[in-house]
Amino acid sequence: MGHTVGSYLAERLEQMGIGHYFVVPGDFNLMLLDELLKNYNLKQIGCCNELNASYAAEGYARAKGAGALVITFNVGAFSAINGIAGAYAERLPIIFISGGFNTNDMIQGNIPHHTLDIKNLNYQYEMIQKITCDAVQIMHEKDAPHLIDRVIFNVLRHRLPGYIEIPCNMANVPCPEPAPLESLSIPYESDSTALKSAVNAASRLIENSNAPVLLAGPHLRSHNAINAFKELAESLGCAVAVQPSAKSFFQETDPQFIGIYWGEVSSPGCQEIVEGSDLIIAGGPVFTDYSTVGWTAILDENKTINVRPSRVVFPDLEYSGVQLTDFLKELAKKVKQNKTSLEKFNQTKSPEEPIKLENSQAPLTRVEMIRQIHDLIDSKSTLFVESGDSWFNTVYMDLPEGAKYEIEMQWGSIGWSVPAAFGYSLGNTPDRRVLALIGDGSFQFTAQEVSTIIRCNQDPILFIVNNRGYVVESEIHEGPYNYIKNWDYAGLINILNADKGNGLGFTAKTSGQLAEAIKKAKNHHEGPVLIECQIEHDDVSPELTIWGEKVSAANSRPPIR
Repeated sequence: MGHTVGSYLAERLEQMGIGHYFVVPGDFNLMLLDELLKNYNLKQIGCCNELNASYAAEGYARAKGAGALVITFNVGAFSAINGIAGAYAERLPIIFISGGFNTNDMIQGNIPHHTLDIKNLNYQYEMIQKITCDAVQIMHEKDAPHLIDRVIFNVLRHRLPGYIEIPCNMANVPCPEPAPLESLSIPYESDSTALKSAVNAASRLIENSNAPVLLAGPHLRSHNAINAFKELAESLGCAVAVQPSAKSFFQETDPQFIGIYWGEVSSPGCQEIVEGSDLIIAGGPVFTDYSTVGWTAILDENKTINVRPSRVVFPDLEYSGVQLTDFLKELAKKVKQNKTSLEKFNQTKSPEEPIKLENSQAPLTRVEMIRQIHDLIDSKSTLFVESGDSWFNTVYMDLPEGAKYEIEMQWGSIGWSVPAAFGYSLGNTPDRRVLALIGDGSFQFTAQEVSTIIRCNQDPILFIVNNRGYVVESEIHEGPYNYIKNWDYAGLINILNADKGNGLGFTAKTSGQLAEAIKKAKNHHEGPVLIECQIEHDDVSPELTIWGEKVSAANSRPPIR
């Protein structure tokens, strides 16, 4: 059987290693969906709306390395843009596919539905170029192979989303079959001279340093550099801290791990070691007002080697054309052990006080909730945390070896975690279980996707923190707009189960009720478990309060005159 534009795309998605793709049908993409369904190695997953589909594809990319979604023109694409922009900010490769207008319409001057009532119909393609590394419109079937391949090559190389627009009358048109390829991914190669010079310069600085420190950033994963960073850490033997958005990228059971570096709200003892070091080697870091606590924790550039994805920035010069993984691997071969920073940390750290268990009949508190969730996590767990106090309640947890942690700190779009956790669950190995900690306000954004989780028989455990509103916003700037209508969150599961659903819902108002709900959740694998945790609105982590004040101050800076 010959290939069509749609079947060509399907085969390339399969070759990327994608096993599931997320869709919302619309009349401009229906023929494309038919063509994609002919590939039985791909599973088509219908989502409740396009925003959720984009979040699900983003979560899938976290687990699988790449994701894909297919939506319809304008009304679908514009809804999905938020999630695609988030994938761009978080450096996650996604193939963003949109059905498009009939190719005859613009030639004939027609104005189709789902458009802005103007004759130039290219504006969606032009807008989406801002949030993708490459974007194409396939207006002729002969162009389909090289345009589809170009986007996929660039998506995998840049670790960013890419856009493919296929007109509604083009998806089932015959086109050449996919040419055989050794690999769809062609990584950048470092300039050998620049790489050697950068490594030599870094090794000299390290050799002359008294107490170097390593700092892991979120771009380590985007550019497959986590193992290379670990190699450097083992060679150097120094203290290793991680940014909050890189939690779990360096094993927390490793004796070199000293905690989360987050300025004033760092793990105990971590800020003093990092900021007191005379040389910080930062691998793939991201510095924003959030990660620097309102610009109050900006590292001294005069004592920092900032290893970016394709360049290395030294205090007095910069080497371009040097890839992150290559630099870390080569540097690991040259450095000598220097454990001074780790020894200083071990001398100053205080033993952790055990958390006192609460009476099972006592009203549930934030501390008790987090203690019980922490005890649930094992080496086969992945914890998703929604924007807000969920960050601060979990980022200081001691994760066991093998446990993973997912956070959307750069984009920070509330509502992300429910569909993202679903997408991640589909892309995961069956033996890994997803847990998610979600504020009630965030949950109300994307709650309907729990129905898709039920339909697909996925088994995440969703902890909904019902503290009656947007607590993180209250800590940044209080106002009546931070409070929302309460829901019966646990009761929602009964509605979404409908005919054949196997989801479970529990409400925990006391410590004992939460313990009982978790006990039942551990043994339930036929569907999701939603546990509503009711705590007081002002029961917040002290770190959130400090962070909120600093971020508020940064937001409130008067204009520079």
